Amino acid sequence: MELRVEVTPACPYRLPLHGGMDGVLRYRGGVVQRLLHHEGVPVHVRVAQASRDRVLFGARSASPAAARYGIERMRFALGVDDDIESFIREFARDPVIGRSVRARPWLRVRRRPEPFEALAWAICEQLIEYECAASIQRRIVRALGPRCPHGSGLRDVPSPQTLARVAPALLRSFDLSDARARLLVRVAKEVACGRVDLHGADHERGWRRLRALPGVGPWTVETMALRGQGRNDQLPAGDLGLLEAVGRVLSGGDPHARAGEAQVRAFFAPYGRWTGLAAAHMGAI
Repeated sequence: MELRVEVTPACPYRLPLHGGMDGVLRYRGGVVQRLLHHEGVPVHVRVAQASRDRVLFGARSASPAAARYGIERMRFALGVDDDIESFIREFARDPVIGRSVRARPWLRVRRRPEPFEALAWAICEQLIEYECAASIQRRIVRALGPRCPHGSGLRDVPSPQTLARVAPALLRSFDLSDARARLLVRVAKEVACGRVDLHGADHERGWRRLRALPGVGPWTVETMALRGQGRNDQLPAGDLGLLEAVGRVLSGGDPHARAGEAQVRAFFAPYGRWTGLAAAHMGAI
């Protein structure tokens, strides 16, 4: 079946004009495409911007519930329903990010449709360059991600149930370090069996359970919360891009300066519940 929904964004909005480096989100001919799964049922979602105030979602699936789920999760991932008007009003004249806010009022944090996806990819990205992490992610998707049944060539990110059954040695063969391979499998098991709930209303409880796992630090949890749970109040302060960006500002423009994590948190504290979006406007996330 084909389900179509027309959405009027609450604020200025522009559909991203590019896919992702991991290959699961594609942009072709003005259309964003993504394969998702709902209770094991595949759903192929397509999104196009018909006009400044009209975004069209289409979902193809054998299940009506899966089609609805696919559109719901892509609306979340693309931030089309986010009301950021108060952020724009409050920070349009900000001395640090105001110029970006005025020039790009449609900017959103790039999210993942599922919090586990954001968590798994954050583990892959720990302490390595993003390009290297994206290469590892592509290998994981090609080897373990389910394929679209409609011949589009799209693949989904493997589920926690799939990754929970994977031997760490296989993940190491994709160039993931031994520690991160073992951590990814353990986290997948915790999520798959329900010991870590990433969908519940009490986000902080899930964060505490994650932080109890050796190898899961603040950056990993904050990245997952920002990109996978829509928590714009969360700031991955240990992000290298943020450390460098804040360092340049605090030093008066020294391209080699790097701030400390505590300095990054203090720098973004005035943005309150919008710290994650403010960081995006600095071009660091």
